[in-house]
Amino acid sequence: MIILKNARIYTQDPDQPFAEALTIDNNRFIACGSNQDMLKYETPGAIIEDAQGAFIIPGLTDAHIHLEEYAAFLAKVDCETPTRQECLDRVAQKVKVTPKGQWILGHGWNQHSWQEGFGNAKMLDIISTEHPIYLTAKSLHAGWCNSLALQIMGIDAHTPDPPGGKFGRDEQGNPDGILFEYAMNVLEQHLPQKSQQETINEINTAQKQLWQYGITGIHDFDGKTCYQALQKLHQDNKLSLRVLKSIRKEDLIDWVQAGLVTDFGDDMLRIGSVKLFADGALGPRTAAMFSPYQNEPENSGMLFLSSQQVFEIGMLAVQAGVSLAIHAIGDRANHEVLNGYALLREFEKKNNLPLRRHRMEHVQILHPDDITRLHEMKIIASVQPIHISSDFLAANLWWGERAAFAYPFRSLLDSGTALAFGSDAPVESPNPFWGLHAAINRTRWDGEPSPDGWHPEQKLTLAESLHGFTISAAYAAGVEDHLGRIMPGYLADLVVLPQNPFEVDAKSLHDMQPSATMVNGKWVWKRKE
Repeated sequence: MIILKNARIYTQDPDQPFAEALTIDNNRFIACGSNQDMLKYETPGAIIEDAQGAFIIPGLTDAHIHLEEYAAFLAKVDCETPTRQECLDRVAQKVKVTPKGQWILGHGWNQHSWQEGFGNAKMLDIISTEHPIYLTAKSLHAGWCNSLALQIMGIDAHTPDPPGGKFGRDEQGNPDGILFEYAMNVLEQHLPQKSQQETINEINTAQKQLWQYGITGIHDFDGKTCYQALQKLHQDNKLSLRVLKSIRKEDLIDWVQAGLVTDFGDDMLRIGSVKLFADGALGPRTAAMFSPYQNEPENSGMLFLSSQQVFEIGMLAVQAGVSLAIHAIGDRANHEVLNGYALLREFEKKNNLPLRRHRMEHVQILHPDDITRLHEMKIIASVQPIHISSDFLAANLWWGERAAFAYPFRSLLDSGTALAFGSDAPVESPNPFWGLHAAINRTRWDGEPSPDGWHPEQKLTLAESLHGFTISAAYAAGVEDHLGRIMPGYLADLVVLPQNPFEVDAKSLHDMQPSATMVNGKWVWKRKE
């Protein structure tokens, strides 16, 4: 039994919003109240800890992360640089310490942040023609490779674009080293395969990093190798991060036949939804839009799913007991998904099936007529506030006036939609305090684009934003009756902060650093003094 006293506890319990002490037995909170209230629990063997006035909040959940990719990213070249040349310099440094013939992998470049724009294969060839080089964009919807990598893939001027993707080409039609959407898959089939133990080790390292951010749970959107690694960690009692694990579309039938349907598992590792893709992304301008991108009259993005396809796949899923989670960024993609969900809801009702907690991942820009439809159909908006900080320049550039309906968190929340917050790491940092800063201020750290923020009418409060990383994330996972709050009967996940976030300047929230993190009633990390 653990008793924490002399704290300032933000419980998210509507009947007792704040407290100064709590008691944990095994892995659950059993009491919360005043120091005096906890005296009856001070039995022999109880561990009494003095919080010394620290501020405590429920554990935070990242409701959209790519855990295996994030874990691998920690070992890659960091390509998120202010200039293209700095990215190239970092790659060159990695080449110097890498044996010839081995792949050089990096992640994080964003052509919108570079005055020079996209790179090409020739720039990487200058660095090395003896190492295949592959750098994924920040969006994970584009890649950049050198000529050796193109050669390994067998890609030349005569190679047709794959379905759902395209190869960037120069004026002569030769591949220029930029890969869009499913063209990335062609390259990634040639990457060296890691052993299961290597993946396990990387994920184990990643969970330790996530604890330092105050993250106690995640909703993961990587594939079956990630699930297998998580299973092994769980079996070995080394998993101390709650994981809701999605299913890839191509694995759906096999997983269902094995009984791996939504809610299968326990409170540490549970099956979530089947993940589908309705379109691309804003960065490479492949998000499906009703109208063309500004200055690109021929380009309205790429639509991968129609409403009928959403419905047909959805019928198979819900009859098997699986919910849907659909990536949708552009306004047309979101509209098609909502139309598909409307058909699916009618099917569920007609066949007396439970109304599954279906999700839309990203929901970056909506047609104004679609704002209220998520609430009307009880569809969860799984959104990533941190995207605002890095995307507003591109949104203004390519969407123009339509950007008024981008990241419309206030409109969605006021309509009654459940907002589950995540990061999309490694697309962005998984630091939830950066996400809180973006949701509340709608600016970058430097205050751009204005003191009032980008489309300030869509700002949220701190309480509303914390709700997205706690209660709404738990709701999206179907565990809101025992996770996301500090109250009796709930799982004992919490984060200790050195300051009260409600009392600091909202513009400094991105600097907030936890002091300690608890998962399942055990301290998994404490900051060294």
